[in-house]
Amino acid sequence: MSTFLHDPLVFGQRLRFFRRRAGLTLEGLGAMTGRPASYLSQLENGHREPRLSTVTQLANAVGCTPADLLAPKAPSRRAELEVTVTNIQNDPLYASLRLPYLRPGAKLDDVAMEHIVALYQRVRELSNFEGGRASSGSGFQAPGGARAANAAMRDEMRKRDNYFAEVEAAATRALDAVGYNGSGAVSERNLTDVATFLGFNVARVQDLPPSTRSITDVRNRVVYVPQRNATGGQRSTRSVVAQTLGHFALGHGEAADFDGYVRQRVEANYFAGALLAPERAAVRFLGEARARQDISVEDLAETFYISYEMAAHRLTNLITHHFDIPIHFQRSDPEGLLWKAYENDGVLLPADEDGTIEGQRLCRWWSSRQAYESPDSYEMHYQRTDTAGGTFWCATHIDLDRDRGDAITVGTLDSMSGWFRGSDTTRREVSRCPDPTCCRQPPTEVLRRWQGAAWPSARDHSHFVSGLPTDTVVFSPHPGVELTDVYSFLDRHAGKI
Repeated sequence: MSTFLHDPLVFGQRLRFFRRRAGLTLEGLGAMTGRPASYLSQLENGHREPRLSTVTQLANAVGCTPADLLAPKAPSRRAELEVTVTNIQNDPLYASLRLPYLRPGAKLDDVAMEHIVALYQRVRELSNFEGGRASSGSGFQAPGGARAANAAMRDEMRKRDNYFAEVEAAATRALDAVGYNGSGAVSERNLTDVATFLGFNVARVQDLPPSTRSITDVRNRVVYVPQRNATGGQRSTRSVVAQTLGHFALGHGEAADFDGYVRQRVEANYFAGALLAPERAAVRFLGEARARQDISVEDLAETFYISYEMAAHRLTNLITHHFDIPIHFQRSDPEGLLWKAYENDGVLLPADEDGTIEGQRLCRWWSSRQAYESPDSYEMHYQRTDTAGGTFWCATHIDLDRDRGDAITVGTLDSMSGWFRGSDTTRREVSRCPDPTCCRQPPTEVLRRWQGAAWPSARDHSHFVSGLPTDTVVFSPHPGVELTDVYSFLDRHAGKI
């Protein structure tokens, strides 16, 4: 976690300034520090955050102090403008304009950038973008509260490189307490023993209310989960048990607001991954795969007996923190609508004006959507995509464990793809999104032929209000749960204890 940086873009500009002052190329600096030029380029472009030890090493190489590199001010007005123009384009309000990415390079002069900065500042003033997010003590949040909570959580995950050291430590303590041997999959006995260590018994039942994944009787210390035949198999049941135990291992109480609810869901899901694919064992496994240039989500899933999606999440937890490889994750449906996403590699995700990505549509040319059009759509789909933000390599798996067959995509910068299985793919596409002429507007000839002569009826997408809240106004500590059913269930089962 590299939160000591004021702004990665400013750090990158300062590193570039001192490197050039020292007369060093990226390759030369790399030779002095033992870092690849591609990694240093990511630092200079603000796509990565270094560890503090790396900052000291870089400062020694370019002839300055660590404080010089970490100063919060850009080294020149030109550099300040480049940082500002880049940050402007990362603002959700700017993204809502659907404008092509404008690279603040040498071809864009200072006067043009001064105009862009001044105009955007005025646009923000007129939009009153920050209005309507205040929360009162009554439990009510104005529209945007849940959306803001989701966006804030993603921002924190990005700053942490999606690595939560405190959750890893909690999972490690639980596994050490029950004698997990430190390699391979966590056994059913290990999982049951973790529940006992936390003071709970696990009961599998057939009549769990349909609005719940599990119910915990806190008074009698029983965790009720569905029978395996109701969850899609043993892997799903293990995940539900681990997620539920995560709330108690991490000391969660009843959430008081959207921020707390979202954080608890993220932390509990993270705990489940850390419990079922333990850090020490998973890092050792990934390190061996990296040495072979054969990192794959599917092998991680099979080795630790977890779902493909959990393995993909686990990869994003560990790959940057331990191996300095930036990553992005997406889960989307066959229509290209996003359910979840994470990135720390600079990939441009579609978002509305307040930063919400849930329900936004991915570019038609991205791997997540092209996988459905492939003749072998239920095999792994590997692809490179050239975008305004750079070239990215992706691996997409169609998850048949879900009724809709969602696409789960993991990817990275093309320069880092060599560590992964499938990096030799010849598939390549070009995405110009958010330019609307890329894939959102029909070709002119087709538009002229059919405009005004078609009346499509849209299908509801109500699933986007399940799980994590997206546009909820009034906070409930148990959104989407029928409490009457829950209490009736507990009445039925408490008498059997």
